[in-house]
Amino acid sequence: QASVMESGGGSVQAGGSLKLTCTVSGITFGDNDMGWYRQAPGNECESVATISSDGSATYADSVKGRFTISRDNAKNTLYLQLNSLKTEDPAMYYCVHLSLDGFMNYWSQGTQVTVSS
Repeated sequence: QASVMESGGGSVQAGGSLKLTCTVSGITFGDNDMGWYRQAPGNECESVATISSDGSATYADSVKGRFTISRDNAKNTLYLQLNSLKTEDPAMYYCVHLSLDGFMNYWSQGTQVTVSS
């Protein structure tokens, strides 16, 4: 049974840091691209960062230089390090497993990130 479980998140002050962790089980991981998405109230869901099976990462312009996506294929785990958090970063953050064709296969339950000024 497929499982995409997310942990981390929480509330920090602007300038602070958080780390999100996503563990995948029951489905392939090492061969799949993975991504982090977020959705704030009233906004569309947006891609934050994606990482290919070989570790190549891409980022939204709004988070470049502040967020880092990484993966540990031996542990079937995806990470997102969020540094220098801004008041525009609060949202529900989701870990997404992508199919080999690039479709969004599975989503985590989401974790809330809150940033106070």
